[in-house]
Amino acid sequence: MTVESTFTLELERVRDYEFRVRFDWPDAPDLTVDEPPPLGGAAGPNASRLLAAAVANCLSASLLFCLEKSRVPPRSVRSTVTATLLRGDANRLRIGALEVVIDLEGTGEAGARLARCSGLFEEFCVVTASVRQGIPVGVTVRADGEVVHREPAPASE
Repeated sequence: MTVESTFTLELERVRDYEFRVRFDWPDAPDLTVDEPPPLGGAAGPNASRLLAAAVANCLSASLLFCLEKSRVPPRSVRSTVTATLLRGDANRLRIGALEVVIDLEGTGEAGARLARCSGLFEEFCVVTASVRQGIPVGVTVRADGEVVHREPAPASE
């Protein structure tokens, strides 16, 4: 692999386990991250939730980009991600799997164009492709309630 680009974010401790994240975009607001009790005060999402959100966001944006390029802009896109936490080696908590469901509404009679995007979009999701190297990720796409794509998470070893 060759380096395409880099980016740098800054985190600064506010108190206890609460941190402020400063992004490298001038107009991006800071983000507060924190651990849930008993360690933190739940002033913001923790790292596990950010990872899950990043995977769901990347998949949703990738699918939306393909649909818009194919002239099938959905009326709405709503995604849900479920993270499964488990105990790994030495009884340490780990993310065991992520399951993403993307619901599209208003795709109409998209047919072949929707099928093409459904079979293609995951390949262009930078975050999911990277996370899948260590965490199983399943993806389901529903268009107007009908399942049009299902990529089950591989079984954990």
